[in-house]
Amino acid sequence: MAALEDRLEQVIQQVGSTILGKERAIRLAVACLLARGHLLIEDLPGMGKTTLAHALARCLGLQYQRIQFTSDLLPADILGAAVYERQRETFVFHPGPIFAQLILADEINRATPKTQSALLEAMEEGQVTIEGETRPLPEPFFVIATQNPAYQIGTFPLPESQLDRFLMRIELGYPDVQAERLLLEGEDRREVLARLPVGMTPAQLHEAQGRVAGIHVAPPLLDYLQGLLAFSRQSNQFRGGLSPRAGLALLRAARAWALLHRRGHVLPEDVQTVLPVVVGHRLHPGEDHLEQSSADLVGFLRAGVAVPV
Repeated sequence: MAALEDRLEQVIQQVGSTILGKERAIRLAVACLLARGHLLIEDLPGMGKTTLAHALARCLGLQYQRIQFTSDLLPADILGAAVYERQRETFVFHPGPIFAQLILADEINRATPKTQSALLEAMEEGQVTIEGETRPLPEPFFVIATQNPAYQIGTFPLPESQLDRFLMRIELGYPDVQAERLLLEGEDRREVLARLPVGMTPAQLHEAQGRVAGIHVAPPLLDYLQGLLAFSRQSNQFRGGLSPRAGLALLRAARAWALLHRRGHVLPEDVQTVLPVVVGHRLHPGEDHLEQSSADLVGFLRAGVAVPV
């Protein structure tokens, strides 16, 4: 087990050599992958979102595809289409870029809702149905979607039901002064990316994903999780509470975070660490609290439920 965890740590360090000063965000991204979820990164352009996705793919030996979402992108441009070939006198399926192990859906909120839905359905089902035939997507299958702030021109905000398909939502933010100085003095990030070694094979990643479900969760921790769910549903601070799917997502993320820290059991600290990125995009303020930010809502939820000791 230690060897597998050493490889996970190696991957985190390798990606961190490219995305400087963002170790926490990198660890959360890896935890999201271990938990078999999908990741939404909401931030300004130029913060390293694309570099993070590409670095993870290289270090994990995953087949990588980047899809640039635009207003004229069609579902077939993502999923693929059956094209008639005259020589064969039949329709032949040409797979789209969705048939890769790690997908970067860049600026997902610049595409129309119909195109967004095509990607999100594939994320949920792990397969696509085209021309009446169901085609499985590769394993592992991990989508990193980036989203520009809603106030930017030409965006189509993701509906709440589609946001819920993402296990985590994170931000990278500006680097600190020291990390930014190293970026300015160092090599081009593309050159660093090109030299990244494979730190873990897809088969080893699949094994690590399988171990997440075996991380022990004690009954008091489950009581704590249920307390968070119940509080979100009963308080008028929120417009609608957390769903059972949100509870399962929180549990999977906490288990993955525990595995990353070489533990076979979940601690309350694991739940509290992943809580903002798992429920932040699932909580919405009630009518009398519309001024509350996502961080305010998560803080209110955390303070409303006693932590088990």
